[in-house]
Amino acid sequence: MKIAIGADHRGVNAARALADRLRHEGHDIQLMDAGCDEMCDYPDHAYLVGQAISQGRVERGVLICGTGIGMSMAANKVMGVRAAVVYDELTAHMARSHNDANVLCISADLLGLRLIEKIVDMFITTEFEGGRHARRVQKIAYIEQGKDPATWTEES
Repeated sequence: MKIAIGADHRGVNAARALADRLRHEGHDIQLMDAGCDEMCDYPDHAYLVGQAISQGRVERGVLICGTGIGMSMAANKVMGVRAAVVYDELTAHMARSHNDANVLCISADLLGLRLIEKIVDMFITTEFEGGRHARRVQKIAYIEQGKDPATWTEES
């Protein structure tokens, strides 16, 4: 799978370790952490990963910062990104299966590397269920177009 990984200075070590592991497993990894050994701003990296998703260059994105919250807020501003902050395997599973999340945002400060790896594994192996959930994801795209999701129809 093609995966973009971005991190700020608080998540860069976890991101690099994760990227190495995923490459070893055969994934095509784009690590977007240049210049983050010192202080850097999370929106810059959220944008890069978001653009990779939006342009179809990767299938999934992973963003790591102190809490995951700022990365999620920034990434969700990019058209086509559905970024979810998760803190465990269950929320990673639900973000994929019900919400078709394409970007995972996680905390380097609150989670250890082993748990981060488990969460990412769940995120990249879980498929979107579709069905009733597809309608809801389509309504999210409708909101991106500046439209009221309550007015969405199958023909929209």
